[in-house]
Amino acid sequence: MTTSSRKAVILVSGGLDSATVLAIAANAGFELYALSFDYGQRHRHELEAAKKVCQSFDVKQFVIFPLDLRVFGGSALTADIDVPKDRSEHDLETGIPITYVPARNTVFLSLALAWAETLNAFDLFIGVNAVDYSGYPDCRPEFIQAFQKTATLATKSGVEGDGRWNVHTPLISLTKAEIIKKGMELGVDYSLTHSCYDPLPDGTPCGHCDSCQLRAKGFQEAGFSDPALKSN
Repeated sequence: MTTSSRKAVILVSGGLDSATVLAIAANAGFELYALSFDYGQRHRHELEAAKKVCQSFDVKQFVIFPLDLRVFGGSALTADIDVPKDRSEHDLETGIPITYVPARNTVFLSLALAWAETLNAFDLFIGVNAVDYSGYPDCRPEFIQAFQKTATLATKSGVEGDGRWNVHTPLISLTKAEIIKKGMELGVDYSLTHSCYDPLPDGTPCGHCDSCQLRAKGFQEAGFSDPALKSN
């Protein structure tokens, strides 16, 4: 089977990283199936961004999966907890922040795996990063390796040997600046993306949360202006 005939499920949040991953999967010739989650996050701007990003690519099918993680809470993104602002570079590199959503990537990848199995697709793409990130444990290479092994053990197709599961993490060892440069090369329209954890009601980024700080640092180091700021 050639790459150009293979299907892939791509996790698309509406943010900068997942938009870049979608572009990478498209450039590799995969047939694109995009999956986003309405998981009770603080705002819907990122879901609107995900729709726009998917519309800008030749996505075969885009699904928004309803999954209300507010039932559990435990995160500033799913509970009435303040989003940390203006943290120092040292703080950004230390510990796991309250914006971590318990087991989120494990849950999201598991559902992507379920959809992929129904599509007879064996490739999953996720925009995790272990360089310029907020210290989330489910963004590390060892987690991805373990999940890929689990995919083989936990699925009918894996047990019967119908295909080999691959969890693609093309951004895992890149800096945010390198990610942005890669996306620019592939024609990603970053004005469509949304990264802020705690935007104003009209979607304007706060500019102070961890995600906004990492995004701003990335664009500055890449030598580009952030087009999403110009569009707000």
